[in-house]
Amino acid sequence: MSGAHWLALFGLIVLSWTALYAMSIPPELRLLEQTYGRDFWISLCTITPDAAGYLRMVLMWSLMSAAMMAPTVLPALATYDDLTHVSDRANFGALVSGYLVVWFGFSIIAAGLQIGLFQAGLIGAFGGSLSAGLSGALLILAGLYQFSNLKEACLSKCRQPMTFFMQHFDEGPWRSGLRLGLVCLGCCWALMLLAFVGGVMSVAFMGLATVIMVVEKLPDLGRYITKPLGGLLLIAGAWTLVTAI
Repeated sequence: MSGAHWLALFGLIVLSWTALYAMSIPPELRLLEQTYGRDFWISLCTITPDAAGYLRMVLMWSLMSAAMMAPTVLPALATYDDLTHVSDRANFGALVSGYLVVWFGFSIIAAGLQIGLFQAGLIGAFGGSLSAGLSGALLILAGLYQFSNLKEACLSKCRQPMTFFMQHFDEGPWRSGLRLGLVCLGCCWALMLLAFVGGVMSVAFMGLATVIMVVEKLPDLGRYITKPLGGLLLIAGAWTLVTAI
């Protein structure tokens, strides 16, 4: 079977990370403007809510979701790809499209939330928290969610992709992709919202969060980090609130 679909997927991941990195570079360091023109780079990299506007914020969150979430779902996609050898109904592109639609929906909500928090003075122009109360609340929320039954249920499906796909294979690739996206969203939404603590445009935060979410979905390693991570987040949240008093 041709590997073109995998090359396209990896290309999407690389392009998403490249675009996010370009957006995070300070204007004075964008030497590529000598080649492409200053106006081009300023237009691409204007991602502060007041200057960019809602649609560009949605685009930025969509790129971030694609860059961060696609690596976490690679084991599930590989499992589904194996099924294409036994059924003509399997369609890799439709599966990935359904998955990304869910995260596009998340991006629409997250972009609106970022604009609202910015206008309220709770986060800065580049998405980092300016409020100890907001930071502490988000850390505690993410920490508590690590211990929830919903988180555990979603993780169990992500860690057993063959079982998941065999249960829902008759729904077709598009609906299976949507369902997989919803399960993935159930695993990761609280950790994604920590971008408002670490900085929405912080490449370091995005890289660390991606690694954590990838490992958390691995069947052999993930179960050892979910609850300890929750404990660390709760401690960090409580410390943030206490020291702000």
